[in-house]
Amino acid sequence: MPLDRDLRLDVCRGLALWCIFLDHVPNNVFSWLTLRHYGFSDATEVFMFVSGVTCALSYSDVRRRDGWASVFAHTLLRSWEIYAAFLILTVTLAVVVYGSGSDQLADQANVKILLQQPGAALAHAAILMYRPVNTDVLPTFVLLHLSFAPVLWGVLKFPNASLLISAFIYALVQFHGWNLPEWPINQWYFNPLAWQFLVVLGAWWAIRGYRIFGREIVSWPVVATAIAYLGLSLVITLSWEIEPLASAIPGYIVRVIYPIDKTDLDPLRLLHFLAIAVVVARFVPPNWRGFARGGLKGAVRCGERSLETYCAAVVLSLLAGLYLTEVSNGIASQFVVSAAGIAVLVLLATCMTWIGKRSRQHPKLL
Repeated sequence: MPLDRDLRLDVCRGLALWCIFLDHVPNNVFSWLTLRHYGFSDATEVFMFVSGVTCALSYSDVRRRDGWASVFAHTLLRSWEIYAAFLILTVTLAVVVYGSGSDQLADQANVKILLQQPGAALAHAAILMYRPVNTDVLPTFVLLHLSFAPVLWGVLKFPNASLLISAFIYALVQFHGWNLPEWPINQWYFNPLAWQFLVVLGAWWAIRGYRIFGREIVSWPVVATAIAYLGLSLVITLSWEIEPLASAIPGYIVRVIYPIDKTDLDPLRLLHFLAIAVVVARFVPPNWRGFARGGLKGAVRCGERSLETYCAAVVLSLLAGLYLTEVSNGIASQFVVSAAGIAVLVLLATCMTWIGKRSRQHPKLL
C-alpha cells in the first residue's frame, strides 16, 4: 500500500531552510524569528528528520515500482548530486570571498586555507574532509544517502530492530565521542554517526511508527508533556540572553544539562525536536488549506527543492553578511537582506519546480 505524502513535510523543510538562512547571516536580529533562540534544537533537526521521512516515502515507491536495484541506483545518484553540489558550493564561496578581498570574510567562511593552499584543500574537499562554514551538512547527507538503501531494507524487513541498532550507535557516540576526522583540524561538525539516528527515526516513523503510535503520539498526556518540556527549554534558552533569568536557573540543572552539544546531537536537542514534532502533529492538520496560500506556498516550493535552496541560502547568507559588514548593519538593512534573501530562495525554488515540470512534459527535445 503506497504511503501518502504529507504536505506538512515540505512546509516544515521549507521553513527550516528559511530559518537556516536567517541563522547564517551574522549579527542578524531577524534570526530571533527562528527556533534557535527558543529551545535546545533548531532547524537542523527538522531538516534531518523530514529528510528521513521523505526518503523513506520516495524510495519505498521506487522499490514497489522497479525493485531494489532501482532504489540503489536512485540513492547513488542522489548522493552524487549532493556531492557535486557540495564541491560547486565550496568553489563558489571561495570565488565570492576572493572577489570581496576581505581577509576577515575569508576567516569567517573558512576559505582562507582554500585560497592559500587550493590543491590540498580541494583534494581534502573531494574526500569530504574539508568544508567551508555552513556547508557541513552536505557531506553528512552524502554519507547518509549512500547508506540509505540498506537502511530502508532493514526498516522494511526488521523495523524495530533497525531502529534499535541505530539508537545503539547513537548511544555509543554519546558515551565514547566517536566521530570522523576533518582537515586540517577538528572533527565533522555534523557527526554522521550521531545524526543518522534522526534520519533513521524519520524513516522508521514513515514506514512503521505512525501506524502503531499515530494516535498515542497526539494524545493529550503526551502533548501536555511535550508542551511542558518546550516551556522548560524556552526558559533555559532565554537565560543565555537574559542575565536575571540565568541566575534563577538552579546550579544542579546547569551541571547536569551542559554542554548541549550540536555536533553529536545532544539528547536534550533530540527530545526538544521530538516535543516540537508532537505539538505540530497534534495541532497542524496534514493537508491544511493554508499550505497553499501566501508565504507557506513559498515554503512548500523551497521544501520541494531543498538541495538547490540550501546551496543558494549558503551563498546568499555570505553575501548578506558581506553587505552588512561593508555597507550598513542597521535594523533596516538587516530586514532588507533577510526579506530579499527569502524572496530569492522562493523565486529560485519556484523556477526550478517550473523547469522540472516542463522538462517532464517535453522529455525528448534533441
